[in-house]
Amino acid sequence: MEPSRRDALVYLATLVGATVVGPRIAAAPIGPVQAAAFTPAEIALLAEIGDTIIPDTDIPGAKAVGIGEFLAMMITDCYEPGDQQRIRQGLTEITTRYRDEYGGDFVGGPSASRTELLNDLDREQKAHHEDLSPGDPPHYFRVLKELTILGYFSSEVGATQAVRYMEVPGRYDGNAPYQRGDRAWFN
Repeated sequence: MEPSRRDALVYLATLVGATVVGPRIAAAPIGPVQAAAFTPAEIALLAEIGDTIIPDTDIPGAKAVGIGEFLAMMITDCYEPGDQQRIRQGLTEITTRYRDEYGGDFVGGPSASRTELLNDLDREQKAHHEDLSPGDPPHYFRVLKELTILGYFSSEVGATQAVRYMEVPGRYDGNAPYQRGDRAWFN
């Protein structure tokens, strides 16, 4: 049986409609969104933590690539509510510890004291992970540090200025020349 012109038009309209609506339906979040937005003060704190981990040198640091917004987005979109709460409590702990140990606020404080505090937290997270049992949550500072590194080296600045970039596919050179102080390769 031959389809009628009307059937062909209905089929075509359905096909065109599916190509317009289908991707939007597929991209919609599955399940309820369960995250509270970060405040501007929290984003500024995240940016300062990121910039203390990867500071400005001859290339821009983490704050220059918008690391505060990136961390807030990743924590909100990729972590369960319980993990988000632990990270937020960690931000409160950083603020409180900095104020108790150095006076003033972490945001805008001297870089030496910020670095000292984050180095102490790094030692704590390493000790925490040595005693970690399966199923235990990671230390909040480890999450912040790993996300900072991910965000920075995923940015244009990190991928093109902080490391040497070679497009893939590139050739393999197992004996590539290396001078002490050269940046690592990124491909």
